[in-house]
Amino acid sequence: MRIAVAGGTGVVGSHVVEALRADGHDPIVLSRRTGVDLTTGAGLDAALDDVDAVIDTANVTTVSAAVATRFFEAATGNLVSAAGRAGVAHVALLSIVGIDRIPHDYLAGKLAQERVVEEGGVPWTILRATQFHEFAGQVFDRAKIGPLHVAPRGRVQPVAAREVGTHLAALAAGAPQGRSADLAGPREERLDDMIKAYARRTGHGGWIPSVSLPGGQMKGMRTGLGLPGPGAVLGSQTFAEWLAELP
Repeated sequence: MRIAVAGGTGVVGSHVVEALRADGHDPIVLSRRTGVDLTTGAGLDAALDDVDAVIDTANVTTVSAAVATRFFEAATGNLVSAAGRAGVAHVALLSIVGIDRIPHDYLAGKLAQERVVEEGGVPWTILRATQFHEFAGQVFDRAKIGPLHVAPRGRVQPVAAREVGTHLAALAAGAPQGRSADLAGPREERLDDMIKAYARRTGHGGWIPSVSLPGGQMKGMRTGLGLPGPGAVLGSQTFAEWLAELP
């Protein structure tokens, strides 16, 4: 199958591309480097010519609900519209577990993105996954008070990005499912413990206090609203195993 991957150079998208190739498919990476701009739609029609399925893993770095919503409505809206014009048979979207329970901040944008796919007229599959192991490093880099790194509290069940990529690639190559079963990691973790362990593993020796950050998204994560339900598919790699593999 010829399968286009939006965000195909990202944390999960790169693993999707790798999994598609391993399964004998022909992945087409959609990015500005390949002449495609999702936010304007430029280059999409040509890129989706003769494509069988589309996978959307594109992302934006923001904590603003307004910014996230504008990006996802524009980028995914353009992608789904172009897929419809090209006669693509299946659009698969990567989303996040719990966004209907935590419709705040960045997660509000992801919820809007799901609506775009559901209402776009192309048969679809939406996979909600929990936070990736890489989330610890991302938060470590961004959560600062001046020069001081802080570790936000939260309940998470992190999953390996490689496992998400492999699972999403398999879903996209199959028949549209609508909402598929959630995908999560093998065990629950404390986000602040993950951040501190990541810091130690990467050579940071300073004090990192645990903090309860304001905002609806972080409050929801502290109360466990981002954890998977009983019907979720569980990955195998733990956060500690992933951390041990870091160079």
